[in-house]
Amino acid sequence: MSKNNSGSVVKQVLSEYLKALTPVTEAATVNMIDRVVELLASARQQGATIYVAGNGGSAATASHWVNDLCKATKKSAGRPPMRVIGLNDNVSWLTALANDEGYERVFSGQLENFAKQGDVLVVITASGNSANLVQAVELARQRGVTTVGFLGFDGGILKDKVDAYLWLPTHKGAYGVVESAHSLFCHVVTECLVRDAVTVPQSDERAPAYPS
Repeated sequence: MSKNNSGSVVKQVLSEYLKALTPVTEAATVNMIDRVVELLASARQQGATIYVAGNGGSAATASHWVNDLCKATKKSAGRPPMRVIGLNDNVSWLTALANDEGYERVFSGQLENFAKQGDVLVVITASGNSANLVQAVELARQRGVTTVGFLGFDGGILKDKVDAYLWLPTHKGAYGVVESAHSLFCHVVTECLVRDAVTVPQSDERAPAYPS
C-alpha cells in the first residue's frame, strides 16, 4: 500500500470510527452514570469491596479501572480508600479454576471466597452473554451483592440480571466501539468519585483529571 493510499485508509477508518462512537456514548444517560457513581460511592463509605471482571478487551478495561479506582480516588479528601479487586488479575487462581472447574467458573469461584452482603460486582461485557459473568452475577445476587453491568449490543442476558447497568446499544459485533466507550465511562465514573470530596484544601495543587 502506498503512503498516499495508507493515509486515505486511515482517514476513512478514523472518520467511520468516530462517527460510530458518538451516538454510542450519547446513549449513556446521566441517570445511568449517576446510579453507578452512587453505588460505588456508597460501597466506599461502607467499607465494602468492589469486584470488577471482564473477558478479552473488557478484561484489560477491568484491570485498568481497578488501578484508577484504587489510586486516583485517594485524591478525594475526607473519603476512605476504595477496596477494589480485579477478578481477572490473579492469573494462577483464574487458570486453576478454568483448568479444574471450567472457564465459566473463573469469576464465581473467586467470589465464593470473598463476596458478602453490601459488596458490589461490576461486570464489563459487550455481549452481555458471557457464561462466566452470568454465573458471577447469579452467585453475587445470592450473597446479597449489588450487581452492575457495563453492556453493549442488545444488552444480552445480563441486562435483565444486574441491579443497574450502563448499556450502550449497538449492532452485534461492534466490539471496538463498545469497548472504547466502556473505557471512557470508567474514566468518567472515576472522576466523579474523585470529585466526591468532603473538603479540598485550597493549597491542594492537584488539578481535576479533566479540567473544563
